[in-house]
Amino acid sequence: MTGTRTRGAPTLTLPELLRLRAGQEPDGVAMIVDGQGELTFAEWDRRSAALAAGLAGRGVAPGDRVALYFGSRDWLDFAVAFIGVLKAGAVAVPMSDRLAAAELRYMIGHCSASAVLLGRDLTAPGGEHWTATPAELEAGVDPEAAPEGPRVRPGDLAQILYTSGTTGRPKGVGASHANLAHGCVTNPKRRRFAHSAHLLHAFPIGTNAGQTMLINALDARPAVLTPARFTPGRFARLIETYRPGTVFLVPSMAIELLDAGLHERYDMSSVVLLGSAAAALPPAVSERLAAAFPNATVTNYYTSTEAAPAQTIMIYDRTRPAALGRPAFGGALRITDEEGNPLPPGEIGEVWMRSPAATRSYYGDAEASARSFRDGWVRMGDLGYVDADGYLYLVDRESDVVKTGAFKVSTLQVEAALHEHPQISEAAVFGIPHPVLGSVLGAAVVPRSPGLSASEVRAFLMDRLAWHELPERVLVVDGLPKNQSGKVIKKELPALLGDSAISTEGK
Repeated sequence: MTGTRTRGAPTLTLPELLRLRAGQEPDGVAMIVDGQGELTFAEWDRRSAALAAGLAGRGVAPGDRVALYFGSRDWLDFAVAFIGVLKAGAVAVPMSDRLAAAELRYMIGHCSASAVLLGRDLTAPGGEHWTATPAELEAGVDPEAAPEGPRVRPGDLAQILYTSGTTGRPKGVGASHANLAHGCVTNPKRRRFAHSAHLLHAFPIGTNAGQTMLINALDARPAVLTPARFTPGRFARLIETYRPGTVFLVPSMAIELLDAGLHERYDMSSVVLLGSAAAALPPAVSERLAAAFPNATVTNYYTSTEAAPAQTIMIYDRTRPAALGRPAFGGALRITDEEGNPLPPGEIGEVWMRSPAATRSYYGDAEASARSFRDGWVRMGDLGYVDADGYLYLVDRESDVVKTGAFKVSTLQVEAALHEHPQISEAAVFGIPHPVLGSVLGAAVVPRSPGLSASEVRAFLMDRLAWHELPERVLVVDGLPKNQSGKVIKKELPALLGDSAISTEGK
């Protein structure tokens, strides 16, 4: 989701890039949140300087971790807080308001955050940290008189972004200033997405796709526009009103737009680039999008939080409908066997990507980093192959992670929550195909004694899991199918649902 970037540009930090952009276009609009306001580059630079001074006044030192807990309507304050944390020399840790309280507590504790900055009407769990809103930190600080802050180096840690992995616990992926700023454009004449005045997306804060949109707001030509909350109708109205040339979404959003027939009621002719991320676009959906947006190039982006900014890009091609493209912008791709030996085209193996920037790593987990990050290569956790022309095709996930909408959910984490129920003896979680979200979660549980109901199980999970982690279907069964070694055979679990395996209920 980066678009063409200038090769050979000097390595700058994001605060330096903002300072440069504010000098070039002080009144230019960087970001718009529908119904909430807009943020100019000069205001972004001034407010983030004041917030950085406020952090320093509260004792935040270089290298300290600062959690940023915001919802989508607070994108403007989040942008100020993110750059302000970096200006203070600290490490920004974005967190979505969609997280369950237990997940939020874990992440804050895992990174040892010294402070939590909050969006409106949000509260953070207690711990060894203090909390404040951006407005509270900015109050009483003169941005013009604020000290410049500590000097940070490109190799310094700038961001920790949490993603659920196969271990059942979210992993914090650390990115340096050089990684985040890689390829950012400093020449006004070469800015990305220059074909329109607005770029529209609806990615949540706290996701890698959302962070990419933050970088786009910093260095792309159009103002980055987002709704305070995604609904198909609201998204379609924004396209007609602002006429963005570039629109980014996830497959589930695309399906909702198409199923509602909104392209028949709203003018979508301005869209010339329609990008999809977070999950592969099914070929049938790509075909429907191409018909619904006749002026748009439908493009699929494949990356991960760990691999960014490495990515493959695929312009929808009817002759290669399932392909995910080839490496872009100096990155590389390879398929290997279990020992890491490269495989020839056509052979299925593990997917690895190499970033053109400084690689990321798992924060505080050297063992996991050693497994997934090797000599500049990043293990994607997918199985796939490349064809003779170098196009990537995915076959399956290596693990049991379920992708639902824009989120990846660890079945092990959901199972761990289920096992906290005093009446559950065994539990297994699996993916169920869903016509909008791609997949939702199903759970099969074995009770310790009769009387356990599916509704009771879901109610038990409500304050333990985020909404996208809640099983859509819960089955109370007498036993789970297992192999000879005693492991649950998860591929047999969807059959227990019978004809109702494919859910039509949204989440």
